[in-house]
Amino acid sequence: IMTRAGEKVWQYFGTDGDFVPCLHSVGKPLNNGEKDNGVWPCADVEHKYISQFPEERLIWSYGSGYGGNALLGKKCFALRIATVIAREEGWLAEHMLILKLTNPQGEVKYVTGAFPSACGKTNLAMLIPTIPGWKVETVGDDIAWMKFGKDGRLYAINPEAGFFGVAPGTSAESNKNALVSAEKNTIFTNCALTEDGDVWWEGIGYPAKGNLVDWKGNTRPAFPKDKAPKGEEMAHPNARFTAPAKQCPCIAPEWESPEGVPISAILFGGRRPSTVPLVHQARSWNHGVFLGSIVGSEITAASTINAAEVGKIRRDPFAILPFCGYNMGDYFQHWIDVGNAAQDKDKLPKIFYVNWFRKDENNPDLPGGFMWPGYGDNSRVLAWIFDRCDGKDNAVETPIGLMPKEGALNLDGLADVYKQQIPAITAVDKEGWLKECKDIRENHYPKFGKHLPKELTECLDDLEARLNKA
Repeated sequence: IMTRAGEKVWQYFGTDGDFVPCLHSVGKPLNNGEKDNGVWPCADVEHKYISQFPEERLIWSYGSGYGGNALLGKKCFALRIATVIAREEGWLAEHMLILKLTNPQGEVKYVTGAFPSACGKTNLAMLIPTIPGWKVETVGDDIAWMKFGKDGRLYAINPEAGFFGVAPGTSAESNKNALVSAEKNTIFTNCALTEDGDVWWEGIGYPAKGNLVDWKGNTRPAFPKDKAPKGEEMAHPNARFTAPAKQCPCIAPEWESPEGVPISAILFGGRRPSTVPLVHQARSWNHGVFLGSIVGSEITAASTINAAEVGKIRRDPFAILPFCGYNMGDYFQHWIDVGNAAQDKDKLPKIFYVNWFRKDENNPDLPGGFMWPGYGDNSRVLAWIFDRCDGKDNAVETPIGLMPKEGALNLDGLADVYKQQIPAITAVDKEGWLKECKDIRENHYPKFGKHLPKELTECLDDLEARLNKA
């Protein structure tokens, strides 16, 4: 489901094809006549090994039945090993979605995006726009390999053949296309089972009936709603579906093009309830690398058991921190080097930082306190980005980068309660950004030591200076 394998692959390799050997074992062979009853064994924490050997181009995985560790072509090869190969060969292996965006005039642009876990990455890749005439199609939902084409532009391919998506929270409202993709030929792991043999998870959009078999194998009465008290979930919070990408109703015709698709924009984002605006654009490639290097999400009470951590920023640079195969400071430098290697700097993708998660907890009219509705309405931001890539005069200069001019966002049909939030979520929070600079300088950048490129320190100095002048 996730990889292209079989006789055709061997024919392509021939007698001297280059490949990365991968070995996975759950470490529990079955005796003659013994059955696993559909339960994949996992060793205890001390005896799990998911090991990548970049110098030898080799992967060993032992003791884990979790898909992310068993699918060695995914994070292990397509990111951890591939980032090393990409650095050596001058391309980019990235933890990014790829989407195709078509405007009402039929013009097309391709966009990649890097978002930490639980920030709506798959939802964005399969988005159904709320503004008339716009269309989003999926090229990839998780990994992008990018290299320069003959025309000097960066082209991206999706090296995967399927989706390994998080099930909880996936519903007809949040991601209808993902639900349709998983209707058949799909493996579900750690979901709940209904009495009639279907699967169920929290946030699916409807309550289950009767009894459920939860992800631990216990039979329990279904909840009256599609939610559960924390710690009592029927499906594991990281329960997954593994579905063929070709089943996605919005899969782009070019999704398996060997040449890839030309990238016009790169998005970064995280869950930030304050400070970071709805969208801003980097002034340059290096400024964009700076934005990628500071990606993170604010720690909430729901995501930690340590009360002292609440409110702090958990940084995940480029959303690739757990998946980079070499030093992250050197990784930042590689991005800068790729920008320097461009034959024509004007052909490099424009870089943007988005934040769908600004909150105003004191406004009772905002569902969940969120100041932006997200989901399909994110197409309004994509439309602005599309026009920015064409050089449209729809932005204003600010201390943090380029932001939408007043009236530049298409708000037709947007609920009034969200229209009222636009001034706040498209403004520069000077004090918040100065605190951000302090946190980056004192807590984040020191982690990279002498590997941190001077260009990023210069970007931080420049941001701080611009804020102080504002």
